[in-house]
Amino acid sequence: MTIERVISKAREEGRTVLTEHESKNLIKEYGISIPRERQVYTEKEAISAAEEIGYPVVLKLLSPQATHKSDLGLVRLGIKNEDDLIRNYREVIGIAERENLSISGILVQEMIPQGIELIIGGIKDQHFGPTVMFGLGGIFVEVLEDVSFRVAPIDESEAKKMIREIKGYKIIRGIRGKKGANEERIAQAISSISRLMYDWEREIKEIDINPLIAYDDNAVAVDARIILEG
Repeated sequence: MTIERVISKAREEGRTVLTEHESKNLIKEYGISIPRERQVYTEKEAISAAEEIGYPVVLKLLSPQATHKSDLGLVRLGIKNEDDLIRNYREVIGIAERENLSISGILVQEMIPQGIELIIGGIKDQHFGPTVMFGLGGIFVEVLEDVSFRVAPIDESEAKKMIREIKGYKIIRGIRGKKGANEERIAQAISSISRLMYDWEREIKEIDINPLIAYDDNAVAVDARIILEG
């Protein structure tokens, strides 16, 4: 699905918040890796998707109203078999119904290995226009605010400078015998988000990739959210 079609569909439905699946489709168009996943609408489709992807899988509710899915118990990790999948599927649907959330579908996603959690964001500043942000995920961004910013668009060379500016750069480089992350792939992702913000300035208000899981050979956007201009 092209970027134009995703945005048009949301506009037609009166939405400014794209679902996680829609958001990932947009960033994938700009070369960012995402996990194998399928959007499904029934329990039977979820079972089929999990068999196709291969256990363990992750189950997530797709709803434009659920911006913090984990807090509501709408993200289920490490589902190991069909019985586990059915139980979690029904529980997630039950929570959504109790919370009166609109349901756009269920996302069945591969469970990817642990890596270094990063965050990439894009926001339209009232003075500078489209900007891009980078930092370590988790406590580093929430408590220490260990992030770097640039006005978009930027190339990969400038993105590498952003990576090396943050206080937690040693973690990305690798410490205590742990493998570091692939800075080339991270820089590509940062540059790509900056170009997406710039190219679609009239349509996109905000982008949030959290987390981007980085490895020594790749970087994968596990979750993403895009907010359109109202």
